[in-house]
Amino acid sequence: MTMHTLSVLVENKPGVLARVSGLFSRRGFNIDSLAVGETENPDVSRITIVVNAERSPLEQVTKQLNKLVNVLKIVELDPQVSVARELLLVKVRADRSARAQVLETVNLFRARVVDVAPDTLTIEATGTPDKLDALLRDLEPFGIKEMVQSGLVAIGRGSRSITAGPTLRAA
Repeated sequence: MTMHTLSVLVENKPGVLARVSGLFSRRGFNIDSLAVGETENPDVSRITIVVNAERSPLEQVTKQLNKLVNVLKIVELDPQVSVARELLLVKVRADRSARAQVLETVNLFRARVVDVAPDTLTIEATGTPDKLDALLRDLEPFGIKEMVQSGLVAIGRGSRSITAGPTLRAA
């Protein structure tokens, strides 16, 4: 099995996300990451789905997705020609004795502190899943109190856009 990142453009209407994710569920796929947001057009949302699957069954699901009325376009993003990032917020134990080491780690990963409390620091980091995993491994010895991580968002490199062109149905 291999990881696949799908960028799905949909009409920005209630219930669309449930129908799209339900289709994956009914076919027995586990969605590893899911991120949704409006595009530059407020009538269109982009759903970024990361799924671990064989290519053949995944093609069947994408064909069925294309049949959904609210789905406008589906593109599988090749990691070599796309930019992908996640957001991580992590609250770390950082008393006076450990604070300097935690800040050094934060700087090493080009992350930033977004909240300071007497015994904790809340850190914001963006990057590839591998970078964020490495940051968490380095912060773990200090004690991670709480964390939240977004789903992967991705976009193709260069000037081409999947939201432009005649293949995008009118919303």
